[in-house]
Amino acid sequence: MDLKLKGKLALVTGSTKGIGRAITEVLAREGADVIISGRNAAEVTQIAQEMAKKYAVQTYEAAFDLADENARAALFEQFPKVDILVNNAAIYAEKKLSALTEADFTHYLAVNSLSAVALSQYYLPKMLSANNDGRIIFIASEAAIQPPADMAHYSATKAFNLNIAKSFAQETKGTRVTVNTVMPGPTATEGVAAMLADTLPDVALEAREQIYMAENRPLSTIQRFIRPEEIGDFVAFVASPLAGAFSGEALRMDGGMVPTMF
Repeated sequence: MDLKLKGKLALVTGSTKGIGRAITEVLAREGADVIISGRNAAEVTQIAQEMAKKYAVQTYEAAFDLADENARAALFEQFPKVDILVNNAAIYAEKKLSALTEADFTHYLAVNSLSAVALSQYYLPKMLSANNDGRIIFIASEAAIQPPADMAHYSATKAFNLNIAKSFAQETKGTRVTVNTVMPGPTATEGVAAMLADTLPDVALEAREQIYMAENRPLSTIQRFIRPEEIGDFVAFVASPLAGAFSGEALRMDGGMVPTMF
């Protein structure tokens, strides 16, 4: 299927690893020019070069910490307009609610939510003035509506993102610009692999996923981690002109973990 993304310019935050890299890879595969975003300049350069060679698209480098206001200003100066913005950058860690500090919540909100708000506030008006066309997608999580006890700080930021994306969508009424949220379930990223190695160090690699899902995510109907490329394919569709009827939606891709219909 041709997603009609050729020539579009896409910024995916946190695109050097995991879900962000997978989304960027699919967008590039579909012909979009991509801005590789991350805090590690060497990683950003390496991935930009790899994707340019592999997909014959224009790639650009954005080695910025987007939780920092000055870094965002530099990003906006370098890339004043984009056609697609995917607010993916996020941090997470397991920590009991009783152990969380105010600083924990403040840091998580700044990285996972407020930076995405700032980018959306900047790029949305430009999309609305540019032939009323564009896509903004927030990457949230099923944890936003089914928060685990050991990730309250992360879950709260993802619930924030659901709400703010819905509010942004209200500003696009009558245009071809859309704002949506995609909510993945547990995904096989590098960070998750490291977490499994820490929690199940004596278990064979191939068995860790099965044990973790059975013990910690029993409601999942697929009983496996979602692969980043699966999310990449879905997000690329939502970012495409073919998905113009999605607006203000919270789109679940959680492997059946959330037991409710809605």
